Amino acid sequence: MSVPERTTPRPPVARKRPTIRDVAREAGVSYATVSRVLNGHEWVSPESARAVRDAIARTGYTANPHARSLVTGRSGSIAFLLTEPQHLLFEDPVFSVLLRGVAQALSERSLTPVLLIAGTGDERARVLAYLQGRHVDGVLLVSSHAGDPLPGQLAATDVPVVACGRVLGAEDRISSVSADDRAGARSAVEHLLATGRRKVATITGPLDTPGGVDRLEGYRDVLRAAGADPGPALVRHGDWSRQSGAAAMRSLLEADPQLDAVFVASDLMASGALAALRASGRSVPGDVAVVGFDDTGLAATLDPPLSSVRQPLDRISREMVRLVVEGIEGGEPLATTVPTSLVLRASAP
Repeated sequence: MSVPERTTPRPPVARKRPTIRDVAREAGVSYATVSRVLNGHEWVSPESARAVRDAIARTGYTANPHARSLVTGRSGSIAFLLTEPQHLLFEDPVFSVLLRGVAQALSERSLTPVLLIAGTGDERARVLAYLQGRHVDGVLLVSSHAGDPLPGQLAATDVPVVACGRVLGAEDRISSVSADDRAGARSAVEHLLATGRRKVATITGPLDTPGGVDRLEGYRDVLRAAGADPGPALVRHGDWSRQSGAAAMRSLLEADPQLDAVFVASDLMASGALAALRASGRSVPGDVAVVGFDDTGLAATLDPPLSSVRQPLDRISREMVRLVVEGIEGGEPLATTVPTSLVLRASAP
């Protein structure tokens, strides 16, 4: 009687993990070129960068973040730091659009975003301790306020910082990317006057922020040039929230029921102003024309659709990432300003 032959299955052979040299060989470029692409350097030709990305897809190469950190002393992470109450991240579309753009720009450079919120004193202390521990390679600072010690404390950590908007009082130490807020406000108010409006009010953002200050100054520039009075009677202040826009609009109507136009320094505040106008029985734009600022997706959904100054948030996001990477590589602080444009809709045609 024969004994059936038994076979013992062999353990699977572990597939060798693709290396950066495998990618270079597949792409037909040097090891150094692959390294530059992986680290987000900009002095690689588009053809070589495309060849490297295609080779990465074919080989299945993934970088080992722990090994890279040991070699470079870097974490591969960039903080998106919002210095506002947590709820505004979800309520104000500017912040969510910026976060989305930053995440996309970082992903293209194989960097990881880390969301940090510092809207209270305790949160600021925890964030500062985290950043002093060098857990991130750079910081993208969003919505800084004059008088807040945090920007100066960040600058002292030697971690590169790039702000969205000028950091009032720290312009020489912290890089920034800003929309041309003052010119954008001027374009809005000039349009309102050109349509025949005579009593143009404004609802500002917080005056400890660059956007609040510059958009108010743009409003005043136009009224002074037109020989009108840009005094306090037609100026109210908000805090970027919908509720503050509504409260400011009610106060303006009480102070001067004959006003016929309002420039609002953010779309979210403008949404509150529209609600207050509707509740008072005013029609928009028949009785009061309204122009906002930001032109996020919110503006087109309002009733009526809101005319708004568009700040190119996707471009601002990409510029912030570019500057923080340059700062990591040893670049000096820089300030970049990008242009705005006026988008007209039914609220102020």
